[in-house]
Amino acid sequence: MTADVLVPFEQVLEKFDPALGLEVHVELNTASKMFCGCPTEFGAEPNTQVCPTCLGLPGAMPVVNVKAVESAIRIGLALNCDIAEWCRFARKNYFYPDMPKNFQTSQYDEPIAFDGFMDVTVPNEAGEGETFRVEIERAHMEEDTGKSLHVGTSGRIHGADYSLVDYNRAGIPLIEIVTKPIRGAGERAPDVARAYVAQLRDLIVALGVSDARMDQGSIRADVNLSLAPKGSGTLGTRTETKNVNSLRSVERAVRYEMSRHAAVLEEGRTILQETRHWHEDTGITTSGREKSDAEDYRYFPEPDLVPVAPSREWVQQLRGTLPENPTARRARLQAEWGFSDLEMRDTVGAGALSSIEQTIAAGISPQAARKWWLGELARRANEQGVEVSALSVTPLEVARVQTLVDEGKINDKLARQVFDGLLAGEGTPDEVVEARGLAIVSDDGALGAAVDNAIAANPDVADKIRDGKVAAAGALIGAVMKEMRGQADAGRVRELILEKLS
Repeated sequence: MTADVLVPFEQVLEKFDPALGLEVHVELNTASKMFCGCPTEFGAEPNTQVCPTCLGLPGAMPVVNVKAVESAIRIGLALNCDIAEWCRFARKNYFYPDMPKNFQTSQYDEPIAFDGFMDVTVPNEAGEGETFRVEIERAHMEEDTGKSLHVGTSGRIHGADYSLVDYNRAGIPLIEIVTKPIRGAGERAPDVARAYVAQLRDLIVALGVSDARMDQGSIRADVNLSLAPKGSGTLGTRTETKNVNSLRSVERAVRYEMSRHAAVLEEGRTILQETRHWHEDTGITTSGREKSDAEDYRYFPEPDLVPVAPSREWVQQLRGTLPENPTARRARLQAEWGFSDLEMRDTVGAGALSSIEQTIAAGISPQAARKWWLGELARRANEQGVEVSALSVTPLEVARVQTLVDEGKINDKLARQVFDGLLAGEGTPDEVVEARGLAIVSDDGALGAAVDNAIAANPDVADKIRDGKVAAAGALIGAVMKEMRGQADAGRVRELILEKLS
């Protein structure tokens, strides 16, 4: 592929104003598909979770999944949307091999949720949060397509030797959340795009309607970008970068398209309204196909489905099930724990917020909980290539380890060995301490003997202490700790050394 000519990002803002539009597809975690009873388990053998309805066979009749409608309403409410009193599905007609019916059952001009907003916090260089309001145009229900696998060196349909299609995903419930044009972000446009998708993902997870795994495609972002002459107040021709599957890539795709658009416009050419593919390895976009307008899809009402008319009582009942907004929750916890902005950002970034919250609830200090989850446990998670929350150590066990430290039964160094045992499945923290013989020795007899050995082996250090240089005791304490494999009570060892050499 040929690299595009780009204008340096800093120069783009000298002549152009960017406008963003984000379309996020959320795959719901319902047990069955949107219009049939087929299971939705991820990773099943290809074409084993299909039936006449999701394969589009003649005579098959769809039935709406009520759990999916409930999830759609809860998402709409969490995004401050109005919920339609009456809405219906439509057929979006287009041909593609992974679309078995040659149309997608979706919603068009009558979505279930509309006119909402989300306030997005974007950190600035000073580490403080700057708020941008992202207006939501609509959140509508639809079904997913199948999955095409293009076999060949390119990995894409152009140049493939042949293609395979897996229809397991066809018919899985989706909610598509579409923003209104986001204007006025300027140089912060890439950061706003990333922050919006990140906060939206957190909200979806908090609602419990999807696992929102970007790496598995259960949440995918389409990034629309246009440039207009600076100060014109107009919107330029947009491109849509499809299926961007990481937060970092969302930011990079916006930045790249801004630079590419500017180069095209400065050369006096026009932007082609098209879909584009994002390449994670090279950090560029390439042309996909010309973007169709709504009329090209020949939308018309789905004749096989009755309208959806959620009662106001049901909507209010679902409003009562909404969790605390994730952004508000983070602000509350940060204030309660006394974390700095940087500490809280690291906590959230590590995916350890809930683990730390549960550990603190078990009775230990916020800083102690943060120390273990973002230090020792984050390191081990990184070594294993998993999220820290996926480790086989529970918040209650972390709290118990810290309690053993606070009680003087182990120290931080020994606690790391306790975590070894916990990760190896050797039992509770107390059982690991006993089985591995990790308890700190406080017995004066054993400690006294080790102190005598250290004094005899280091007479010059002992003389310094006798002469009043108490700081030199650290060397003897280290010698005792080494002899006792780190299990000596350091405070008591110091007391014994000073007693013997006073």
